[in-house]
Amino acid sequence: MASSLMSLVNDDSRYQKSFQLFLERSSEHQCMQDFIHNRLPDILASIGDGKSHLNVIGVGSGAGEIDLKMLSELRMKHPGVTVDNEVVEPSSQQLHNYKVLVSQKPGLDYIKFTWNKMTASQFEEIWNVKKMTKKADFIHMIQMLYYVKDPGATVSFFQSLLNKNGKLLIILVSEESGWGKLWKTYREQLCNTEISQCVTAGDIKSFLDSNGVSYKSYELPSQLDITECFTEGDEKGELLLDFLTEVLDFSKTASPELKAGVTELLRHPDCSVVSDGKVIFNNNLGVIVLDQLS
Repeated sequence: MASSLMSLVNDDSRYQKSFQLFLERSSEHQCMQDFIHNRLPDILASIGDGKSHLNVIGVGSGAGEIDLKMLSELRMKHPGVTVDNEVVEPSSQQLHNYKVLVSQKPGLDYIKFTWNKMTASQFEEIWNVKKMTKKADFIHMIQMLYYVKDPGATVSFFQSLLNKNGKLLIILVSEESGWGKLWKTYREQLCNTEISQCVTAGDIKSFLDSNGVSYKSYELPSQLDITECFTEGDEKGELLLDFLTEVLDFSKTASPELKAGVTELLRHPDCSVVSDGKVIFNNNLGVIVLDQLS
């Protein structure tokens, strides 16, 4: 990343603010929930091998809304099981939100929560140092592979933790989405490889293909209203631009050329459609499901 541009993840409070706005403006959680409700139960049907206790690991679980929905589907598919749920999340604010959510939600006594305030890489390091032999029946990594140094190696590590019949679920932006086009064009200027990667589901599929690893994949249609990004000085538009570019205060710190190029591309039919005067960005997601390595 050009030295003058700071990564948005360096400022957690602005990151959380822009992420919250992104969720309000997009159908991201809705399309994930549809997938969890309609597709995930069949994926989870075979896990656990009839055991009464299941181990789950959530990597980058955020505030836990999506986790709890998945755990609820898991419970419906495997009534009577108890669950050991390892939560791996580096943001103390998000972990706090997750704990609050758990405390307010009845009927979770079948789950034992273990809170790991750390990154996926730190979790892997500790796991290896302690020579842990515990295996997981279900591991999910939703929208988090952008924040590891080596996404392929991280996928391989977590896949190695799967039990017989275990499943690893990965959700990332699709290579067909506006994000894919934005990153392809401006990878050099926008991607801070130290902190975050411009990685799409397509990149992970290429990595798996080149290693001969089989997987199932799904495309989830999703949209994001980015209309406010095109009003100079609009506070919400600036927050969304930060989120889209992963650059802190993008509107104020990017060069005029980069700013013009990015806003032009965001409007381009490759990235967005214009509907009823609104600019709707293609926020499609890619889902990848992996089994235990045979």
